[in-house]
Amino acid sequence: MSANKVRERSASSDRVKTGKRLQLNKPFLISFLVSVLLSLSLLPLWWFQRSSGEVEISPQVFVTEPEIRPAIPLHVNAQVEYWLEEFRTTRNHELLDLLGRQGLFDTLIRGKLQQRGMPEDLVYLAMIESGFSPWAVSQVSAVGLWQFMGPTALQFGLRVDNYIDERRDPVRATDAALDYLEYLYTRFDSWYLAAAAYNAGPGRVERILKRHAKGRIGDEEIYWEVLRYLPRETRNYVPRLIAVSILAADAKASGVKILPEAPYEYDMVFVPGETYLSAVAESLGVRERVLQDLNPHLTRGLTPPNEIYEVRVPKGGSSTVVASLAPRRLVSTSD
Repeated sequence: MSANKVRERSASSDRVKTGKRLQLNKPFLISFLVSVLLSLSLLPLWWFQRSSGEVEISPQVFVTEPEIRPAIPLHVNAQVEYWLEEFRTTRNHELLDLLGRQGLFDTLIRGKLQQRGMPEDLVYLAMIESGFSPWAVSQVSAVGLWQFMGPTALQFGLRVDNYIDERRDPVRATDAALDYLEYLYTRFDSWYLAAAAYNAGPGRVERILKRHAKGRIGDEEIYWEVLRYLPRETRNYVPRLIAVSILAADAKASGVKILPEAPYEYDMVFVPGETYLSAVAESLGVRERVLQDLNPHLTRGLTPPNEIYEVRVPKGGSSTVVASLAPRRLVSTSD
């Protein structure tokens, strides 16, 4: 074969190969151009929806970071270790009983702490103060779940009179206690100092800080610096709070069997003045003690005279009480 024919066949082969490549790429190029034009045509619609807030953003692309809840620092030192050992040994049964009783008010208190963005471990202040008992009365006449003294109770809006003592009311007393703790934290910028002030009084803690810490606030370490100058009960207050917080978390993590009491739940019904709890209990077919436990703030077992007052009844019982009020006024069955 001559050189010229070889060159002609080679050129012809190149033209065939080149033609095939161009033929295969045309559909792709056309499809690509159509996609681009379609995207451009939809751009104004996307911009309109974006401006009007109608564009939904995929949660797979934008992931919200988990909420970081506030917490009380849990320092461990000799004072805390003493109470850790106490609650693990000689007072272990007492601790387990208190953790069981915690079930009564835990949901109530934690829910209010969460709403306010406050550390949930503050629930254990109620344990230390009263053993989660609205009936508790101290040697200095502090009363209720959060152990309010009379003047402080009135200062934070609690009603205390011959018929009502809201220091015993788990709901209103909790609201007042958290108001007080928020105020103390704002004043001292430290949960340890706020807890000490809750127990000993803010004025006393402030005087100790001025005398022994140059008036410094805002650091949890300051509590330990002035610890020996605090009243004896207050010296143990924060170490016990820390120890109980740690052991409660450990018990939950390790699966310790705790029998929690049923949570404090109720329906509300408004009744006339001087309505006896015993009569409400009779209308519901329950023991009077059930109504007393739901209404520990009604100190005389009846609602105050000359006013419509709310009574807490077991869940689902409000309609029965209302029906019983229709034909007659509720009076004490003991009279």
